[in-house]
Amino acid sequence: MKRCWKVFALWLWLWLVQVNSEDSCTSNLNLKNKPLFDTSSFHCVSVWDAQGYILRYLQTDRKVWSFLLSAPNSNSFIGMGFSRDGKMVGSSAIVGWVSNDGSSTMKRYFLGGQSPAEVVPDQGNLDLMNMTSSIIAENSRIYMAFQLNTEITPTNRLIYSLGPIGRLPSPINYQLSQHRAHISTFLDYNSGESKSKTPHANLRRTHGLLNMFSWGILIPIGVMVARYMRQYDPIWFYSHTTIQSLGFLLGFAGIVCGFVLEDGLSAHVDRHKALGIFILVLACLQVIAFLVRPGKESKVRKYWNWYHYTLGRVLILLAAGNIFYGIHLGDAGTSWNVGFAVTLVAFFSIASILELRMWMTK
Repeated sequence: MKRCWKVFALWLWLWLVQVNSEDSCTSNLNLKNKPLFDTSSFHCVSVWDAQGYILRYLQTDRKVWSFLLSAPNSNSFIGMGFSRDGKMVGSSAIVGWVSNDGSSTMKRYFLGGQSPAEVVPDQGNLDLMNMTSSIIAENSRIYMAFQLNTEITPTNRLIYSLGPIGRLPSPINYQLSQHRAHISTFLDYNSGESKSKTPHANLRRTHGLLNMFSWGILIPIGVMVARYMRQYDPIWFYSHTTIQSLGFLLGFAGIVCGFVLEDGLSAHVDRHKALGIFILVLACLQVIAFLVRPGKESKVRKYWNWYHYTLGRVLILLAAGNIFYGIHLGDAGTSWNVGFAVTLVAFFSIASILELRMWMTK
């Protein structure tokens, strides 16, 4: 009985610790170490549910906007950026962290590019008011409080970031490591409504669907038609050329969308881009090979067949790999990976059955 009470008491203590460590807009902010300005009447909004980010803000003077960002203390830096277009590149940010020795640091940064070397400390267009900024570590959370001196309303396109665990900026140069997560949002300062914004979401989806449907689905179907439907001559030939032509055109459109998307996002996806261009080159060589194919009675026809078959299979393998890589780069989620993987497994199963049937009928 005593042991049960001890277990219950331990569970209750852990539950109380967890409750006290949580922060929400439905509960009053009760910190032992208070920010250097009053936050009691601030607007409160959950701006990044996945990472537990909560923002409190208010225009506290004619030229002063005050902010208090709350996030779990995971031995990482937290950042809040102000962007003109929702992109990280070109924006200015406030970044804060608490070191292992308990000391806290908050600095301004200008995000001049995507590499750590292009994120410059003590730069940017944010004018912080003197002697009002503070970092508070309490109840397993970090509270980053600061005030902006500005005559206009701050931009409503806000960006939040979370640094890698255990890799805090060095006091030597304060260079930031690559963040492990970030989100772009839109904040209505009047209503307090915050919405996450995925830049060029429709173009991303179009790029992914076009390339997946063309290189990943149509082209393999066209290959299977050519290999396993030869008995239906000439239907197999016209079906093969029609499917492959449609796949090529849709794939070309998908790659064009990729170039536009890269420019719009200022993204560095050189490997994905290079693979896409190489796949397009292979497809163009297949088109050229089709236009100059020798007759069936020609002595070089068998070499042309080897070339055509080999190039086609290399194209399919590279395209499948690049599609998975693109899903990873776009952070599209598990559903895209699972959906495409199931499609490939289905193709492989059907091809295996047809291949076995073809060898048995020889």
